[in-house]
Amino acid sequence: MLSSIVTNTTKISSFNVSFKKPPSFPSNVSPCSHEFSLLSLSLSGICRASQVVDLFPTVSPEVIVREAKLEDYWGVAETHCNCFFPEYSFPLDFALRIDRLVVAMLAAMLAGFFRPRDCRRICLVAAIGSSIDGKFNLNKGYVAGILTVDNVADFLPRKGPRRHRRTGIAYISNVAVRENFRRKGIAKQLIAKAESQARNWGCRAIALHCDLDNPMATMLYQGQGYKCIKVPEGAKWPQPKTSPDIRFNFMMKLLKN
Repeated sequence: MLSSIVTNTTKISSFNVSFKKPPSFPSNVSPCSHEFSLLSLSLSGICRASQVVDLFPTVSPEVIVREAKLEDYWGVAETHCNCFFPEYSFPLDFALRIDRLVVAMLAAMLAGFFRPRDCRRICLVAAIGSSIDGKFNLNKGYVAGILTVDNVADFLPRKGPRRHRRTGIAYISNVAVRENFRRKGIAKQLIAKAESQARNWGCRAIALHCDLDNPMATMLYQGQGYKCIKVPEGAKWPQPKTSPDIRFNFMMKLLKN
């Protein structure tokens, strides 16, 4: 399902690359203060492990794009919620993370029971690692970006009078990169990995929907070779189920073997 500079939650879509800043440190905890420490974090009420990791500078960062593992799912849920629902606060944000975590885990465990045998859907993560002299590795496995790719064709136009499912075309959705790791080429790495996976599935093309109000995401995809496809007038092509006022570009790229 796919990847908007967003200013309110009613227009947030999970089918765009998100460029919204995550919550900042509370005013009584200053990163440049001599009192800034793990203890001050505890006293200020911050309890998320991801923000503790953000305290430490990443030395020689290493980005590994791979399929999500079971231990990645909390990071996947948190990245999704931070990027697409930044206005949510406790307890709603916590409940949303739990919801996304459960959905992701159930989808992974039950995938083979509810889809045709030749259909696949995987979540890719950009995991960040760091090292000092090859020994220190605090950030290893920290999820900095996510992307979903499938060949299920839920959001591709059907073919023929019987509206058969279209085959040979992969679909990208839910592209998100955390604020601290943007403009480092991570989204491009995720897209390249998705395209490689699509080739392994035997797909000849790959498609996505992009919010018309997100020019940065549109430029990103165009830079990777995606072209906007004009939807025929009156055609009812499927598109992501989001707010009714959100309009999408349908984009596609032919894959070279």
